[in-house]
This record gives sequence, structure tokens and C-alpha cells, in this order.
Amino acid sequence: MIEILAEGGLEAAVTQIAENFGLNGPLLIAQIINFAIVAYLIWRFAFKGILSTIKDREEQIADSLKNAEKIKIQLEETERKQEETLKDASVEAQKTVSQARDQAKAHIDAQREEAEKQAEEIVRKAHEAMNLEKQRVLEEAREEIASLVVMATTRVLGRELSGEERERFSATAAREVKLDSN
Repeated sequence: MIEILAEGGLEAAVTQIAENFGLNGPLLIAQIINFAIVAYLIWRFAFKGILSTIKDREEQIADSLKNAEKIKIQLEETERKQEETLKDASVEAQKTVSQARDQAKAHIDAQREEAEKQAEEIVRKAHEAMNLEKQRVLEEAREEIASLVVMATTRVLGRELSGEERERFSATAAREVKLDSN
């Protein structure tokens, strides 16, 4: 190659290389022009459409990613709200259960107090009834004792007592029985 440059110059060197590789100048220029036209047409009609489509797709993907992030944030917010709602519901349920227990305890206490009052009333009435019965029995016993004293006195004296004597003996016997019973 150096020899070719020394002999005829640059033009001879290019010609020699073109012949070695089988290059034809006018054909090469025609191919370059054809290539430029095809490249321009591809660029104009195919690449622009493809690049436009790619750009649209990139925008859609970016929008989708933004929406996905928004949805993720909304989902997290919804989950947080759901957890808060569950916590609130749990607290409310605990309050309700506690109130129900308190009401049940209050009801039981009220029922117990009512039952105690009724029992006290029953015991009081039983004491009253017992005291009345005791008084009645004592009264009957006094009358019986008075009549026995009058009968015994009648037998001891061997005579029939007058009405005034009977009253006096009965009153005395009743007083004596009252003193002994107290």
C-alpha cells in the first residue's frame, strides 16, 4: 500500500483499493443515494410512528405507575381505616360488654336488696303474727286460769260465789298471771 502511494498518489491508491474490493464508484454513489432515500422514508413513515407509539406507551406506563402508586396509597389508607374501625368496634364491644356486666350486677344487686326487704318484711310479719298469737294464747290462758281460780275457790269454800266475788277473783288471778308472764 505504501508502494502504491509512492508511485501514483492518493488517487491511484483509491483506485487500487476499489479494484481489490470490487467497488464501482457510480454504483456506490447510487447505493448511497438509495440508502439515504430508504433511511429517510423509514424515518419519516416508520420510525416516527414507532417512536410516537413508544412515547405513548411510555406515557401510559408512567401513568399506570402513578396510578398504581395512588392505588397503593389508597389501599394502605383503606387498610389503616379498616384497622381503626376494627379497633373502635373492639373498644365499643368491650364498653358494651362492660356496661352489660355493670347493668347485670346492678340488676342482681337490686334483686338481692328487694329479696332481702321481702325477707325482712316476711320475718317482721311473722314476728307480729307470732306476738298476736302469743297475746291471744295468753289472753285465753288468763281467762282459763281465772275461771279455774273461780272454780277452785268455789270448791274450796264449798259455796257458790257471787258475781262480784267472781269478778274480784278473776281480776286478781289475771293480775297475777300478767306479773308472772312478764
